[in-house]
Amino acid sequence: MTLAELLSQARDGDQLAWDAIVERFSGLLWATARAHRLSAAQAADVIQNTWLRLVENLDRIQDPDRLGAWLATTARRECLRTIRLGARELPTDEEWMWDVPSDDEIDSGLIERERDTALWRAFRVIGERCQALLRMIAAPDPPSYEEIGAALEMPIGAIGPTRARCLDKLRRNLALEGADLR
Repeated sequence: MTLAELLSQARDGDQLAWDAIVERFSGLLWATARAHRLSAAQAADVIQNTWLRLVENLDRIQDPDRLGAWLATTARRECLRTIRLGARELPTDEEWMWDVPSDDEIDSGLIERERDTALWRAFRVIGERCQALLRMIAAPDPPSYEEIGAALEMPIGAIGPTRARCLDKLRRNLALEGADLR
């Protein structure tokens, strides 16, 4: 079913059409929220607000093929609004808060933590624009270049070269850390 058909059916209240739209674009919205380094709760709020904006503006969508870009832009604006409103909160960089217990041997867990610590240390140094781009590209269901461009306000033709430069920076920083990611 085409996106135009899904939008038309969603306008008519078809729940299956809504479910298909949500399934198709949820990865993009989560990637956009993660690119802005929001907490899980903030990201969930941003995504919910983005879907609400779509419901409110469903009749205004003129080009269904650009729905992904519209959603990415709307999510980016919601992220920025959330960041602006939450400016009084102090985020933590306590990495131990995100550790997940495992049944692995102690040595392998220690090695993985050391590797991950080195990776995140190198990742923090590459700059916010590179961090946002790499987070979106590394998402489980990566968005299209058009959607990335809309979310990051970046020309589509610049995404590939920028990604390559960001990965090079990350590799150089990892080498300086002495990290072995094999």
